[in-house]
Amino acid sequence: MDIMSYVLIAIVVCVIIFAKMALVIIPQSETKIIERLGRYHATLKPGINIIIPFIDRAKEIVVLNRGRYVYSNNIDLREQVYDFPKQNVITKDNVQTEINALLYFQIVDPFKAVYEIQNLPNAIEKLTQTTLRNIIGELELDETLTSRDTINTKLRSVLDDATDKWGVKVNRVELQDITPPSSVLNAMEKQMQAERNKRAQILTSEGEKAAEILASEGEKTAMINRAEAAKQQAILTAEGEAQARIRKAEAEAIAINKITEAVGQSTNPANYLLAQKYIQMMEELATGNQTKTVYLPYEATNVMGSIGGIKELFKG
Repeated sequence: MDIMSYVLIAIVVCVIIFAKMALVIIPQSETKIIERLGRYHATLKPGINIIIPFIDRAKEIVVLNRGRYVYSNNIDLREQVYDFPKQNVITKDNVQTEINALLYFQIVDPFKAVYEIQNLPNAIEKLTQTTLRNIIGELELDETLTSRDTINTKLRSVLDDATDKWGVKVNRVELQDITPPSSVLNAMEKQMQAERNKRAQILTSEGEKAAEILASEGEKTAMINRAEAAKQQAILTAEGEAQARIRKAEAEAIAINKITEAVGQSTNPANYLLAQKYIQMMEELATGNQTKTVYLPYEATNVMGSIGGIKELFKG
């Protein structure tokens, strides 16, 4: 081969190398910042892009790779997750607590992410830590443990505003672990146990109170019902006795009328009835097992007279 052949082969190789360097393939959801002679030139889009080798070059950016900060000229536009290590924060009531946070963010403006901040992951991490300390410092321990959603919302709002100038959108912030000191945990456990015992005693006493109230109300209702029943019974008994007396009086009136018709107007029917009762009493005394001695009052002679009158009546 002559010299011209070598020169031609060298030219072909250089053209291939030059073409390879000029053609830049960008994957989907990624981009590159191209500088031309040290100045910003373009932001490459996904697909095939053409640059001028040795004049254009990709700007490098710091990224977090497996827990280490490394330089890369590829900018990932997808949502990224940063799991920050645990940090110590102090609550409003001076309790030191360890908190671990997850941050979900996305680069929406590659130009700002490259030129507005030197180390984007480290800046976001430090900003998250300082903001978290400020938010927790305004809350007591109990509020910190029960207000995760509130803390997440506040933290996301502050970070989103602060990182806007870096071309970053903070989508979510999640607190993974909130770990108070062991002594505080033991005290909280005892406090919760005491609170549970207190609630149990309160519920037991309230149950006993309700049972006693129901029992007393039941006894009251029973007494009222018994009194009402006795009242109705007394009313019915009195009404029955009144009806019986009325019927008896009516019968006696009929009997007196019959006697009056039988004995005539000349004889008093009352004397007749009295004498009849007297005779009935004497019969009962005569049939009894007790002594047959009978003492009659002085006024009994009138009764005897009435009996005599009846005798004369029947003779007539």
